[in-house]
Amino acid sequence: MNKNLPLVAIVGRPNVGKSTFFNRMIKSRKAIVDAQEGITRDRIYGQMEWSGHKINIVDTGGFIPDEADVFNKAIRQQIKDAIAESDLIVFIVDGREDITGSDRQIGQLIHDSGKACILVLNKCDHPGYDENLYQWYELGLNTIIPISALSGRSTGDLLEIIIQKLDVKKQHTEIIDNDGVRIAIVGMPNVGKSSLTNALLQKEQSIVTPIAGTTRDSIDSQLVWYGRNITLVDTAGIRKQAKVTESVEYYSVVRAKQAAESADVVLVVIDAEKGFCHQDKTITDYVIKLGKGLVLLVNKWDLIEKDSSTMSEYIRTISGRFKLLNHYPILFISALTRQRVSKVLDIAWKVSESRRNKFSTKELNAWLEKAVTAHPVPANQGKAIKLKFITQVHARPPVFAIFSNHPKLISTSYRRYLENELYSSFNLNGVPIKLSFRNN
Repeated sequence: MNKNLPLVAIVGRPNVGKSTFFNRMIKSRKAIVDAQEGITRDRIYGQMEWSGHKINIVDTGGFIPDEADVFNKAIRQQIKDAIAESDLIVFIVDGREDITGSDRQIGQLIHDSGKACILVLNKCDHPGYDENLYQWYELGLNTIIPISALSGRSTGDLLEIIIQKLDVKKQHTEIIDNDGVRIAIVGMPNVGKSSLTNALLQKEQSIVTPIAGTTRDSIDSQLVWYGRNITLVDTAGIRKQAKVTESVEYYSVVRAKQAAESADVVLVVIDAEKGFCHQDKTITDYVIKLGKGLVLLVNKWDLIEKDSSTMSEYIRTISGRFKLLNHYPILFISALTRQRVSKVLDIAWKVSESRRNKFSTKELNAWLEKAVTAHPVPANQGKAIKLKFITQVHARPPVFAIFSNHPKLISTSYRRYLENELYSSFNLNGVPIKLSFRNN
């Protein structure tokens, strides 16, 4: 999200089509849409463009005036925050139904904010529903337009009104937005991903409850860290595929995996009390296979009784279950108490820079000669194996091509030896590397 652009907030009660409208505006299925009420909970940001003008847009959860429910209370706060930071409010209602008590409360909330507002009657798929428009003037909002977010009916007219009300200037289209580094936060449900996001942003961006599965969509947030642009992506918890039964959770997991695929660095969060379990290993292995930079965060460290050797023993246990993690940073944190949270972005940024590294052919071949001299390639099937040349053929992630007279005869153990030597000789901590052995 470019903070120099105006922001439009979408508000309304559940199941009136807010997320459908949001997805149509940004031309992407970013927000999960389902017939079930209350799917969206957190604020979801995107960017839309109309007639050469770029605008930020934020989707919010459905407003429900239930003081007792923990989710409804948190969602209402998210709505209030979205209204407070917005330049224009798009208040979406169901144009086929009568005004409800929730609609009236939202209308009052908008009046209290003093912000400009457009009342949008959604689900008006044909002109016959437009006659319902007049009853909505009861809310005291003068700009009212019937549309269909699903079919796109009259959405162009709505966008023209939005541009007019925002008085968007031409210079907004000339702003260059530096993407910086994209960091995804992934892990199993209820390990503290949203708490970590809020701690890093130093504000309540994502809803946090003790209930597993609170986050459903992948939530993008921008921050500037020591002059560097970072996009943080909070994601839904990834459970074993066999345990995913609801369609909403299935799409949440899909969004989480897509967030990892589009990231430069992935923070894999695990629960210190539960330890590094099989599903944590599956998630970690998935991230490494994607070629992304990886930092393992052991959260809830404040809940562990410890002595001077607890941390080192914990690392040994993790390495014993997944030896590849010897080459990746492991940080023990508490998102609740902010213990070591200040180090997270520093380590993630260093991993991102390491992932971009490009090494000269000269220094790589000097390294190869030294590695082979220290530990020559074992003969295989009676044939002497020579490693003749190495060069880097790709970055992000780094891929190294090693040319040999018998590349297929090089043993797995020797390949691992070379990988370990590369990690120890070059700045590649936290970065998956690949050795491609080729015939020469």
